[in-house]
Amino acid sequence: MILQAMDAVRTGFLLPESILHTEWFSVFATFVAINTVIYVVLGVIKVLPKVRRRSRGGASRRSETRSIHPDAAA
Repeated sequence: MILQAMDAVRTGFLLPESILHTEWFSVFATFVAINTVIYVVLGVIKVLPKVRRRSRGGASRRSETRSIHPDAAA
């Protein structure tokens, strides 16, 4: 009994071919595939640097220089 369990753990659990052709298994396999793609996309987005648009003026620009040389060109 224990040897059979060890063999199953070592080789993996194999399902009969008749189960692989059922509708619920097809739906389950599709769900796993979509879930995997979503997690890969989220992982890639997390690794890439943030994309920032350049602003041209507006509230993010300072109205005066904060340099130690206030008369220098901005």
